[in-house]
Amino acid sequence: MRGQRRGTTRRGKGAAAEDLVKRDFTAPRMDMIWVADITYVTAGEGFFYLAFILDVYSRRVVGWAMASHQGTELVVDALQMAVWMRKPSPGLVHHSDQGVQYTALPFGERLREVGITPSMGRTGTALDNVMAESFVSILKAELVSRLKFPTRQPAKTAIFEYLETFYNTRRLHSSLGYRSTADFEGNRIGGASVA
Repeated sequence: MRGQRRGTTRRGKGAAAEDLVKRDFTAPRMDMIWVADITYVTAGEGFFYLAFILDVYSRRVVGWAMASHQGTELVVDALQMAVWMRKPSPGLVHHSDQGVQYTALPFGERLREVGITPSMGRTGTALDNVMAESFVSILKAELVSRLKFPTRQPAKTAIFEYLETFYNTRRLHSSLGYRSTADFEGNRIGGASVA
């Protein structure tokens, strides 16, 4: 269903964070602002979910997780990967919608533990997290809508390969001067050069 987007609704008792990004999806360096979201993928045996985190500076997918549920653990796992891969300095802003996963206490506690500041767009509008929404459109247009997956496992494998061997390393982005995210970052991860 490319082009269709449901607005985020909040359920539960988690508190929303202030919108620190205010639709300004620019950053002068890596690991200043991350944007996050969840999308679903259909396979023959049913849905599964992909949680992802992008670095606003380069559009690189810095963390992701997949599961057959969209519970809080899914977004915590994506965050864990991003923190492990990038080792950001305290003060980085993590921007998302106000979905129940992002307003959940365990997620907020994990952000505090690693010194990351939460930010959330308003409910009911995709424009407050448009960079994440754009990534979902790209993923579905370039991969998901082109293939039929009989089960979840081949779909998960295809997404892993797309993220790690194409999107982050070879896909050219017009907003980056037709460079890949890796090239734009100067082949730097977590502040250290990659040989």
